[in-house]
Amino acid sequence: MNTVRFLLVPVAFFVSALLPATPAQAMAASHVAHPIQVSACNPERNASYNYSGYTPAYYPYGYGYNRYWGWPSVYGASYYQPPVSNNPTLGIDYVNATSVVMKEIEFGLIVRGSLVAEVKDVGTFSPGAEIKHKFGVSKNIFPLQTSYAKCVPLKILFVDGTKWKNPHLPAYKASMYGAPRY
Repeated sequence: MNTVRFLLVPVAFFVSALLPATPAQAMAASHVAHPIQVSACNPERNASYNYSGYTPAYYPYGYGYNRYWGWPSVYGASYYQPPVSNNPTLGIDYVNATSVVMKEIEFGLIVRGSLVAEVKDVGTFSPGAEIKHKFGVSKNIFPLQTSYAKCVPLKILFVDGTKWKNPHLPAYKASMYGAPRY
């Protein structure tokens, strides 16, 4: 009897691995594996040039020229995102690679292996839809020199209330946070 029970456990485990996941398990899995595909990451010091097809990302109404909007970062401290007009910009071209609609995405700009800026996009980001948004960034992140800039998602909030946080966050850099320097 013990031999049969001993053999049934591995067989049951093997059979359960072959069965399709429940819808909830499949949805949770789709949130984790590469939720966003970034095809372009364009930090620009001179905001006068406009990449074709990029539109300004969400910015709260009433916040305009030389006003910053503060967001809580993935690390807990607040970072400040300036408006797009008359400021350096970060253009990000990306696609929601999951099967669930996203409503908030926080991106990090990594240069020379360090996080130098954070931006937040708010809206309705459908699966498979290409999004081309530009964000205001601090002029203090420039010059970038000749380094390759990389935009990575740091955290995501889905419309169903689930959250995703990048398991490979860049190192925390305290000098990036705090009140903006004008």
